[in-house]
Amino acid sequence: MSEMESKKLFEIIGGNIRYYRKLYNLRKGKMTQAQLAELADVSTALIGNLESEHIDQGISVFTLWKISKVLNVPVEKFFDDSSFEDRKIDA
Repeated sequence: MSEMESKKLFEIIGGNIRYYRKLYNLRKGKMTQAQLAELADVSTALIGNLESEHIDQGISVFTLWKISKVLNVPVEKFFDDSSFEDRKIDA
């Protein structure tokens, strides 16, 4: 995988984590990066780095699975890049 491809993958995963956390905010109540980190048993810095558009942050499958369980989102949704730009939420 080229550096450009891995950068795009990190962007997609991080953008989807941000999207589904904000969607959770709208549907079920406030979920901050710190709360998500605590519930998924990861650092707040990791969640912040994943959601940042300026940091390329890798993630293990196990950690992604834990985040998916907290947000109640199938793990494969984090790889979905269809209409990615159209799905922004301001929450």
